Amino acid sequence: MEARGLVKHFKANALPFGGRRRATVKAVDGVDLALRRGSTLGLVGESGCGKSTLTRLLMALERPTSGTVLVEGRNLLALPQGELRRRRRDIQLVMQDPYTSLNPRMTALEIVREPLDIHRDLVPGEDRASRARELLEMVGLDPGHAHRHPHQFSGGQRQRLGIARALALRPKILVCDEPVSALDVSVQAQIINLLKELQREFGLSYVFIAHDLAVVRHVADEVAVMYLGRIVEHGDRDTVYSRPAHPYTRALLSAVPDPDPRRRGATGRIVLQGDPPSPTRQPSGCAFHTRCWKSREICATQPPAPTTPMTDGRRQVSCHFPES
Repeated sequence: MEARGLVKHFKANALPFGGRRRATVKAVDGVDLALRRGSTLGLVGESGCGKSTLTRLLMALERPTSGTVLVEGRNLLALPQGELRRRRRDIQLVMQDPYTSLNPRMTALEIVREPLDIHRDLVPGEDRASRARELLEMVGLDPGHAHRHPHQFSGGQRQRLGIARALALRPKILVCDEPVSALDVSVQAQIINLLKELQREFGLSYVFIAHDLAVVRHVADEVAVMYLGRIVEHGDRDTVYSRPAHPYTRALLSAVPDPDPRRRGATGRIVLQGDPPSPTRQPSGCAFHTRCWKSREICATQPPAPTTPMTDGRRQVSCHFPES
């Protein structure tokens, strides 16, 4: 999968009580990404940075203002509706809240079988129930519980159920939108290990969206850091985590607790001043300059080039003064 120059702007009222002046919300603003077959791309950033909107664009659930989404070299946005429907089988979603994403009136078997009933050409009708049971077993659920409803499962079991449903159409790409953030830590580890096992077995590619950098480090092969609709740093996991180049990435990583008590406090915590600017009133120049301790005059007047390759060739960064 590849995204080229993705932009999504929304019109919103800039005045309270439905005032007439209209403002533009730049939810996604010129994003370039590439996802390699069988790899995991971790997408991180604060709430409201545009991660979920980007997810909808990658799945062609939302049409971008401009830009393209390519899957195996084909532009999803240019496909006829019938072919787009078939292509969507290749990209499935694992949602953040496993409870609200499941129909409470349906049994586990019905939930997993539903995609097969919609895309009828994949599995013959008489085989769909047995295929649904296979999927339940594949994700670690007891097929004997196939007739239970979502409220009869634990949070981790519900997320396994959501994963089974996502796998029903034999996708090539799973978009995981904060799939473990609503779970206990011990259950998080189980779900992450399950996702990694499924990736090894089926050669799946993941877009893994999260705000927990420790989880992303365990899962991702590459990491993209998003701020106010833009990718500010993108590179392989080890390089981004060991030598972050963008000030925002450094600030995010400084907030991750170190499990080794002997190393705690060795590197100072970087506390950003203020909140992110409003998406309707983004600052001129670099969007991060109002919170950046390295900001200079050029940062306030000229936006940095989007994700310029660093000399090490292992990452790209959008900053006038990146760390080398």
